[in-house]
Amino acid sequence: MSVSVRIPTILRTYTNGAAEVSGEGGTLREVLQKLDADYPGIGGRILDETGKIRRFVNVYVGEEDVRFAEGLDTATPDGVQISVIPAVAGG
Repeated sequence: MSVSVRIPTILRTYTNGAAEVSGEGGTLREVLQKLDADYPGIGGRILDETGKIRRFVNVYVGEEDVRFAEGLDTATPDGVQISVIPAVAGG
C-alpha cells in the first residue's frame, strides 16, 4: 500500500528537508519500519526504546489519532495520509 507521510519541521533533517514522503505498508508499524529504512534514525524519534509511539508524538492515519485506534497496528489503506505531529507543551 502506498501512503504519504507528513513530516514535521523538527524531523525534516532526516528527510533532506522534505515535508512529505511516500511510504509503504499495510499497517502503521510497517510504514514506520519502511520510513526508518529509507531515512535512518527517524524511527527512533517517533518510537521509544520499547517500540511504542513516544509520549509527546501524535500520529494520525487520515483523521484518526492512532492512540484511539489500533495503535501501531492501525491499517494504512492505499493513498491515506499519515501525519506525525510533535505535541506542544507549555504554560
